[in-house]
Amino acid sequence: MHWRDTYDRSPKIIRFALVGCAGFCVDTGVLYLALYVLEMSYYGGRIISYAIAASSTWYMNRRFTFADTRNDNRLREWMRFVTLNLFGGGVNYGVYAAYISMHAGSSAVPAVGVALGSIAGMLVNFYLSRRLVFNVRPDTDLTGP
Repeated sequence: MHWRDTYDRSPKIIRFALVGCAGFCVDTGVLYLALYVLEMSYYGGRIISYAIAASSTWYMNRRFTFADTRNDNRLREWMRFVTLNLFGGGVNYGVYAAYISMHAGSSAVPAVGVALGSIAGMLVNFYLSRRLVFNVRPDTDLTGP
């Protein structure tokens, strides 16, 4: 059995979580670049890293998690994904910011904050993605003509 066969049969929440792990790596990598190369603040760097991670997870979810229900209009789907996932992103950022404010000073702190925020926002984002982003077929697009 090929790994892809097992992956295709796994529940969407598991696939969403696996994509989320990849998104965590993107988020954390970009955050550390923003902090230590661009010399941004913990908060400004996280806004940039979250935006890039959200776009990468949209693409990965489109290809792997919700491939059977994705929309043909990529730009519209991406805009819907990013906009609706701002709710989970707000939870994510709030947990991150709270953790950073309590533990600033350690170089390991940003990654821990990103992880805690990601876990907190994941369920909100899964629900919104499943119900309002990747459930729309091209012939039933909710945004109209």
